[in-house]
Amino acid sequence: MMVNSTLTYFILGTYINVGTLKYLYFMITMFLYIVVVIVNVFLIAVICMNRSLHEPMYLFLCSLFVNELYGSTGLFPFLLVQILSDVHTVSAPLCFLQIFSLYSYANIEFCNLAIMSYDRYLAICYPLQYNTRMTCNKALIFIIMVWLYCCVKFLITLSLNIRLTFCGNVINSLVCTNYLVVKLACSDTVVNNIYGLFGVVHSILAPLLPILFSYLEILRVCFSGSKQTRQRAVSTCTPHLTSLLNFSFGCCFEIVQSRFDMTSVPRVLRIILSLYFLIIQPLLNPIMFGLQMSKIRKTCKQVLCYKMLTFRKDTM
Repeated sequence: MMVNSTLTYFILGTYINVGTLKYLYFMITMFLYIVVVIVNVFLIAVICMNRSLHEPMYLFLCSLFVNELYGSTGLFPFLLVQILSDVHTVSAPLCFLQIFSLYSYANIEFCNLAIMSYDRYLAICYPLQYNTRMTCNKALIFIIMVWLYCCVKFLITLSLNIRLTFCGNVINSLVCTNYLVVKLACSDTVVNNIYGLFGVVHSILAPLLPILFSYLEILRVCFSGSKQTRQRAVSTCTPHLTSLLNFSFGCCFEIVQSRFDMTSVPRVLRIILSLYFLIIQPLLNPIMFGLQMSKIRKTCKQVLCYKMLTFRKDTM
């Protein structure tokens, strides 16, 4: 096994030769990326341009949609290049950059959902005090803290990876993943493994605790409150819970797949599930929140109707 302290590229070993079908997969992937960009940019613009939506809950949603664009940009352009390529290699700097973008995206997503659960807890359990407990300024501070915390956390991961000496360059994945890259190292990885384990536990526990606390309190209020309170809680929490459960499922499979032997699972299924939370989540969130939240839905209809009327006047 050759030791390479100046590794310049990695080989992605999960890609299979599909012949001319690669052009079909390219078109499907391109279509998904365009849809993700359009729906998320549209909702960000709707929230930013309408003063009636300048409330904490919608600021958190705006942060969530920005993060979907961030994570998708870390994945889709890379996938598009690899699908058309006959040689599935990635330069070491680009691989490390992708690790940073995808892992920080996942952590920002989970923390964002945690803050949103706390926001729903305040709105349902303390409706009269909500406007003083959660202001727009506080919401912005929460959002900035989440993004800074997650980016700094994974900058440390990146700095630990860059210092490693590698004995191989084949990654058994469609994308660069931190654990599989560290496994290729032949230098001491004790610090990487300890920090990686700490990072996984901290990334899960830190957002999970406020989520569990918030929903336990919401359930308590719902069971002891009126029918109207229960209906309000269901209508405001359903999109959030759907997004949270979907993202948790995708992340759990990715963690299990990277840590354990999954050769008994069909290869195509492994490929689909490994990209599940990176593809479905950016599509699901704008659809769920855009359709389920009446204020956003109403504003979107007004914007679309105005655009259609303007277009008709211009074409007459």
